[in-house]
Amino acid sequence: MSKLKIFLSESLNPHLNLATEEWIFHNLDPSMQVLFLWRNDNTVVIGRNQNPWSECNLAKMKEDQVHLARRTTGGGAVFHDLGNTNFTFLSPKESYKRENNIQIILNALKEFGIQGEASGRNDLLIPFHDGPRKFSGSAYREKKDRAFHHGTLLLHADLTRLGNYLTPNPKKLQAKGKESVRARVANLNEIAADIKHDQIVTSMVKSFENFYGGKAETEFLNMQSLQQNQELNSQFENLSSWDWLYGNTLEFNQKMDEYLSLGFFDFHFKVDEGNIADLQIFSDCLYPHLIEALTIALRGKPYKGDSIRQAFIELKEQFPDLQSSLQELMIWLCSQIEV
Repeated sequence: MSKLKIFLSESLNPHLNLATEEWIFHNLDPSMQVLFLWRNDNTVVIGRNQNPWSECNLAKMKEDQVHLARRTTGGGAVFHDLGNTNFTFLSPKESYKRENNIQIILNALKEFGIQGEASGRNDLLIPFHDGPRKFSGSAYREKKDRAFHHGTLLLHADLTRLGNYLTPNPKKLQAKGKESVRARVANLNEIAADIKHDQIVTSMVKSFENFYGGKAETEFLNMQSLQQNQELNSQFENLSSWDWLYGNTLEFNQKMDEYLSLGFFDFHFKVDEGNIADLQIFSDCLYPHLIEALTIALRGKPYKGDSIRQAFIELKEQFPDLQSSLQELMIWLCSQIEV
């Protein structure tokens, strides 16, 4: 019989939880059957090859204190809140069957009177009078000795918020990659009104142990776990870094324009791996040296608010009589980039 291991996250930090997945996949004994259950606080999770400036409304995310996280795997952008319960299974590759994990989930849901069904390769559905709706999507990874299956269960997620953060501002973006498309979805509390994360965790643990006929060793994870586990900490530092979240982005162009007190400004950024590879500023501003100085100050810098603010510190020293107008330009420009 396989050794059973359960990890339960007490943290809502998306970077810790995604780091835990990476640690499980790369470092744990592949002969074990592992279940990891976790939740993220308000978070947009994008795929490895997606462009956060294109896929996300970064200004709205900053305003609402929504985290950005990037997976190491592909796929589209999703929104997590505390109404999502996320699951991760790790199995020995030679004995891995996707159907086993699906059965564990469906058996757990039966305790709440929910009769779910599998559809195609990735989705779990519940029937409604107007047709089935998706309550779970999942993805798969494998290497020579292990297989990995993870996904989400919609319990009572605020589905109206998806569009707030996955719809970019109209900034005339021309980015490589595709935008996410939202499927017909439903929360499980439409069937079981009082369903909560803690109940699902208890039910999933019971179903996991029953399926494999054994008692699992359980470990709780939180931010203090980083101090006790160097491999986990290394994954966390990588997945929470600016280079990973923003720098790991294919080349794209972004255009933004506005009428301000200094005149009309039309910025054309070329961004590669999160840095400003090139910049052209078209303006009827009466201070051409200011435009030239700003262009030089920003080229080659990271495409984020800190770079903008630093450039304007220098500009204000060069053009002391334009303090208020430069402040206005800086605030507007930062609001367009919002990182």
